[in-house]
Amino acid sequence: MSRPEHLAPPEIFYDEVEAKKYTQNSRIIDVQVQMSDRAVELLLLPEDTPCYLLDIGCGSGLSGSVLEEQGHTWVGIDISPAMLEVAVDREVEGDILQGDMGQGIPFRAGTFDGAISISALQWLCNADKSSHKPVQRLYKFFSSLYACLSRSARAVLQFYPENSNQMELLTTQAMKAGFYGGVVVDYPNSTKAKKFFLVLMTGGNMSLPKGLGTERDSNNALYAKRESIKKGKALKSLKCSRNWILEKKERRRRQGKEVKPDTKYTGRKRSSRF
Repeated sequence: MSRPEHLAPPEIFYDEVEAKKYTQNSRIIDVQVQMSDRAVELLLLPEDTPCYLLDIGCGSGLSGSVLEEQGHTWVGIDISPAMLEVAVDREVEGDILQGDMGQGIPFRAGTFDGAISISALQWLCNADKSSHKPVQRLYKFFSSLYACLSRSARAVLQFYPENSNQMELLTTQAMKAGFYGGVVVDYPNSTKAKKFFLVLMTGGNMSLPKGLGTERDSNNALYAKRESIKKGKALKSLKCSRNWILEKKERRRRQGKEVKPDTKYTGRKRSSRF
């Protein structure tokens, strides 16, 4: 099966059809939620402290919804207009903007407490235009990402490497940009469940966390934790239910924002009037 990045540039491949599929397909949603939750886990954020996070390749906001559920504020960047349009329809709480990460991350130095990226990094390894030079675009991306993170922050980038040369290319350019870190592989002995996370650190060289599936006891505990999260948290749907609206209003109240009071009419569908 052809890899998506070999078929078309991301802004073309992720058209309206693909964008809707990403937000309506239950299997895709389940995988995205698990990988996003794992990425946040690898960030090692301070407990019970809301953080300001960057979501690179945010798409339709699935990973952003995970950040919201964990109490964080986020900003997302993506190159696909169709994906961002779905994110707007879903009324995600993060600020989103269209941009090519290969041209750099356009934020002020030290802005973010951390960054995640799900299934986006491998796109930078391809040259979609004659002017694209993957090595230069990767260095531009990593150097600008390093600049916009605080000096104690981490970036966790989940990706699908095509081969070992691609992994070396990514890690080399990240280290040249000033990062420490490396690749964490979850479930390395499983063809289906294996996942790659590039864990990057700005505050100095520290030992990398162990991948899931490398130790039986921790693997079982983390898997059970993720299963409970998966069952207990539902992502926002395109059709806003009453519960969805009430949860969103409650989050806004906790953030100190002005919210209309709840009534028996909250979330009630209105009949069409002509």
